[in-house]
Order: sequence, then structure tokens, then C-alpha cells
Amino acid sequence: MTIASGPFEAAPFDAALADGPAGGRAVWLQTADQVRIRAAIWKGGSRGWVLLLPGRTEYVEKYGRAAGDLVARGWSVVSVDWRGQGLADRMLADPMSGHVQDFDEYQRDLDAVLAFAAAEGLGGPQMLLSHSMGGCIALRALHRNLGFRAAVFSAPMWGISMAAWLRPVAHAVTRLAGPFGQAHRYAPGTGAKSYVLEAPFEANVLTTNREMWDYMRAHVRAHPRLGLGGPSLAWLKAALRECGALMRMPAPDLPVVVALGTQEKVVDVPPVHLRLAGWARGELDLYPGCEHEILMEGPAARKRFFDRAAALFEAHRD
Repeated sequence: MTIASGPFEAAPFDAALADGPAGGRAVWLQTADQVRIRAAIWKGGSRGWVLLLPGRTEYVEKYGRAAGDLVARGWSVVSVDWRGQGLADRMLADPMSGHVQDFDEYQRDLDAVLAFAAAEGLGGPQMLLSHSMGGCIALRALHRNLGFRAAVFSAPMWGISMAAWLRPVAHAVTRLAGPFGQAHRYAPGTGAKSYVLEAPFEANVLTTNREMWDYMRAHVRAHPRLGLGGPSLAWLKAALRECGALMRMPAPDLPVVVALGTQEKVVDVPPVHLRLAGWARGELDLYPGCEHEILMEGPAARKRFFDRAAALFEAHRD
């Protein structure tokens, strides 16, 4: 991994909407394959630093409050807009389609962010926290031995949730999409609309907390460029391939906690249980009544999550 040198060009960042710790800022980064992505940093922790990997459709402002929870517990935070979402380069002419050809592309984004963190001189041990698609990227990162001491996963995407009858159809459709020039099209059942702007709170599958739901909606309303619709067929093919590959690998020898709401409806739950059954240093932490985004749930669930993360990180600082 090549270490980037500063200074880094400042990127737009809405600190007021992020509602994170004072001094948060964002920069543009260039990946090894010349994609422009955005990283955010909140300094102030004395215990080390946490790399926070967002899920699909997400962006750094969404994790301002999470950064506040971590900085208050002694940890600096770095996060990222993955390619194809947030203010990073969109990969298709249709900017609402989340698209990559291979999940290895996200590892290039990760490398650029780690290089930025090194150039910023972040000291102390480095920890990993991830949500949803970020959990898939994070698991691959742990297999790459990048120096993380411990990891916390929130609803990791270690499998794609779909009806059993649809699974062989999905594999067939995504396999044929490329040769027929259709890999850019939206995955079945998805489209160009931003979920948080379209779904009613009462029926949403992300959070049971109205205030955090409004927090997420406010971001995309204020900055429509942060919005994202469904994934492309190419993304779906790459995601199915990566999840399958990761499930065939042994669990990394690293302490982890996996947080999962009992009302989870977004990621495929059985692969999470299967993965942890073979993870000697892994622990499942269930959140009764919570939906997909525990970091966007109510105060009690969020406090429990960040207390648990901080305890794990503290136990493995040395």
C-alpha cells in the first residue's frame, strides 16, 4: 500500500447536519485506479483511532453522531464515502445507481483511506467498525492483515437477503447481464429513488427511532447529491460473489463483536450466525426490537452499542 502525502484538498462537509464533534473535516482522496473518493476525520481521541466503514447508500455526514460517541469514549474517527455513493465519483451515467464491477474496488478505496490516516499521523492502535455492506468490506480487510486490533460489526452483509426461489434467478440474471450489455441496469425490485425519502417511517426497515429517521432524511433533503437508489446488476453479481468467497474462508484470528437487531430485514441473517459459529473469538450481540441500523436507533441501543465497542477496543489496545 502506497502512503499518500499531504496536503489533501478540502472536500465539502456539512458539519451542522453531521452533528458530530467539533473540528470534523473532509478531504478528497485519489485511489490507485484514479477514482475520487471523500474521507472525513474527527480527531480528539487519546486511546487510538477507529476506521468506520459505512454501508451501501451512505456517506460521512451520516456518521457524525457516531463519531461523537466514539470521540467521547477516547477514540478518533475516520470514515469514507465509497466510490459510487456520497460525494465520491459515481461510476455510471445514472448517478442514482450504486455500481461496482468487483468488490475489490472497495479495497482500493480502503487503501486510500488508510494512507490518509497514516499521513494524518493518527497514533495509537487502530480499530475497525463497520455497518452492513461496510461489514463485507471489513471482513475482507481483516483477511488482508492491515493492522487492526479488534472489530465491531453492525448488521454485516455476509449474505444477500432474498427469497429462496429468487436466488437462482438472481445468479442467472447477473451472470447474463454482462454479456448482453445490461450490467448497468438496476437489480430487480430496485430503482432510482432514495429509500429514506420514499419510505414512510411507520413501514421503514432501518430504524424504530423517529428522531434518527428524521436525521437521515434531513441529510438527503438538504443535499440531494448524497442520495442513492438501488444497486446495479453488476453490483449484485459482485456482492453475491464476494459474500460466497468470504463464507468459504476461515474466520480471522481477531476479537470481534457482531451487533444484530432482532427485527433485521435488510441483510441475510443465517450467514451471520453461520460465520460466528466458526469464529473462536467472535461474539453475537442481539438487540431486541431493533431494525437494521443499530447506530441509528434510540439512545439506549446506541449507548449500549458504543459502550460495548469501546470496551472491546480498550481490551485490545496492547
